[in-house]
Amino acid sequence: MVTELMKDVYWVGIVDWSLRKFHGHELSTHRGSTYNSYLIRDEKTVLIDTTWAPFKEEWLENIRAVIDPAKIDIVVANHAEPDHSGGLPLIMQHAPNAELIVSRRGMESIEGLYHQPWKFRAVKTGDRIPIGKSELVFIEATMLHWPDSMFTYLAGRNLLMPNDAFGQHYATAYRFNDQVDQEELYEEAIKYYANILTPFSPLVSKKIDEVLALGLPVDMIAPSHGVIWRKDPLQIVTTYKKWAAQAPEKTAVILYDTMWEATRKMAEAVGGGLAAEGVPYKIFHMAVTDRNDVITEIFKTKAVVIGSCTVNQGVLPTISPILEDLRGLRFQNKIGAAFGSYGWSGESVKVIEEHLQRCKIPVACPGVKAKWQPKPADLEACANMGKAVAQAVKA
Repeated sequence: MVTELMKDVYWVGIVDWSLRKFHGHELSTHRGSTYNSYLIRDEKTVLIDTTWAPFKEEWLENIRAVIDPAKIDIVVANHAEPDHSGGLPLIMQHAPNAELIVSRRGMESIEGLYHQPWKFRAVKTGDRIPIGKSELVFIEATMLHWPDSMFTYLAGRNLLMPNDAFGQHYATAYRFNDQVDQEELYEEAIKYYANILTPFSPLVSKKIDEVLALGLPVDMIAPSHGVIWRKDPLQIVTTYKKWAAQAPEKTAVILYDTMWEATRKMAEAVGGGLAAEGVPYKIFHMAVTDRNDVITEIFKTKAVVIGSCTVNQGVLPTISPILEDLRGLRFQNKIGAAFGSYGWSGESVKVIEEHLQRCKIPVACPGVKAKWQPKPADLEACANMGKAVAQAVKA
């Protein structure tokens, strides 16, 4: 259903209630998502972003509910990723006279994905295109989160359309932030940030400062996924500034996998030590826990304590992906520790500690190993490790 955001500005996007995996199978989306696309009617008709290709026909009908697609003068592709650009071949076919506006890096990515001789026009930060009573203002947002990303601002209407920034994978019955459950909204917003934007946090802070320095009044922020921020829209900008600073809570997460429960017992003993020092913690068994949800918890916390029994002189396969995420997402202001059980060679703790160091996560205290099932002395050592981590958290 088409929604009018303000006079002559329409949401013509798609709500995908059934989506559960995104970026292939890399990101979980428990609450679905939306592919937001915006249609502006002025002396010129403008379409901002498209949709994912499986929904292109339904999306085209949404456009037709407002205007004949052939009357579209300008199509803006803020970002080439197919969930936003998948409808381009269809809309450029139905709007043959439309000019396609992209960022300078978008000239490469859009052409590279679709190989079409469309009427391209590359823009840079500060460029403006008059469309009648209003004008489009463009702001390059390199690496938020692709090199080609940019924001489009509708001057005169105070509407910012920042593509992937400020979004959420969140399917809802309504389009605006004041119409949905606020706890759900922020759960999805921080999960989106933690899993996608964390490694670009310094650029997030810089870009927000740059946009604010332009002095553009913002009455509404319309991202490309999830709900649109119309009530106190700058709340999400302020929150992004906070998240970009990566100032963690004084808490800990314990991640582990186990074969015969020895490492689980050690994890629980570590938790007991944390609790004894008054530091809240959560334990996640990685074999049965959604990895993206755990990444969100890691983003929020100060201490990451990881445990695995030794298998093939390394860690269990369920632990390897989260170790790689620690590297790729480049978390800041964390401390770490390692523990694990073994029967023969016992390398898992060393493997984890070396990986933490490569991730620039300081190891707060020496790791703990237990041979076979942990003895009372082993569990006491785990509890003492938890206490040492807790003291580092509080320090």
